[in-house]
Amino acid sequence: MLGYGGAAWFKTVAQEFRDELSKCKNVTKVLYLNANGSQQKYNSDFNSLVSQKVDVIVSFTHFGDASLPVMRNATKAGVTVVPFFAKIGGTPGKDYVDVVYQDPIANGLMWADFLAKTVKTGNVIFLGGPPGANTSQRFMDAFKEGVKKHPGLKLAEENYIVTNWNPVDAQKAIAALIAKHGKIDGIASDYGLTTNAAIKAFEQAGLPIPAQATLASNNELNCKYLEYKKTGKAWPYFSLDGTTTLIRAAARRAMAAHSGAPYTEPLGWSPYPYVDSTTKTDPRCDLSFPPDADLSGKLTNAALTELFK
Repeated sequence: MLGYGGAAWFKTVAQEFRDELSKCKNVTKVLYLNANGSQQKYNSDFNSLVSQKVDVIVSFTHFGDASLPVMRNATKAGVTVVPFFAKIGGTPGKDYVDVVYQDPIANGLMWADFLAKTVKTGNVIFLGGPPGANTSQRFMDAFKEGVKKHPGLKLAEENYIVTNWNPVDAQKAIAALIAKHGKIDGIASDYGLTTNAAIKAFEQAGLPIPAQATLASNNELNCKYLEYKKTGKAWPYFSLDGTTTLIRAAARRAMAAHSGAPYTEPLGWSPYPYVDSTTKTDPRCDLSFPPDADLSGKLTNAALTELFK
């Protein structure tokens, strides 16, 4: 499996992958390679795995269509390739087996609907990852369409805000946007870590925290929300979660293709509403786990403890 980074979300995804494959006695070795945001390393890792004669590669679709040549070469070499997370171009059977993906349209529309319900009228922005991130662009496109349905919402920035999925960069970006626009009423984001950074930027500026709609929340963000809620000062909050479990579907698709077994599950998946302040659906908070831990997946407490020890 190829990963984007070593953050807790990706470590959890890797563990969900190992856990799913532990059900298959024919799997003898599982590798996790971290491209760390470098397309060059991602491609090199792909080629390295092919030269090692691995049977299956499940890869995060961070670089989108730019990675199709290495996927195609791996497929030609007889490797079962299943990219996961976001839709990409290419041809099933030629470039890869199938893409197992999150439905960006459903996510974007739900974020926009939540902000329309809670903000009603005001400026909204979308926080993405690094420049050119395939997943962030697809989420942004869907969010734009959702915003168009609600005349009271104004998209303050036409492009997604680059955060590199890094809390320091995200906080700096939000501080600059506060200075530029004066008032931001709602924020959508494709990663809970950047949502948390945005909240810190408003706290440091001494401003009320605007409505937040996000994906893949984390322990720190959810604990902070619950603390604010105790004081009656919680912001409107919506989060779609269970994202770490998508790798399990990708693993099942890959193993079915490799073994020749039938596969009847959908390729497109949607995360579930894990937090929704409008329905009083609260998240889990567990201070025994790291701040960036994602507790919404299928790993047991014992597995999470082992992962983060």
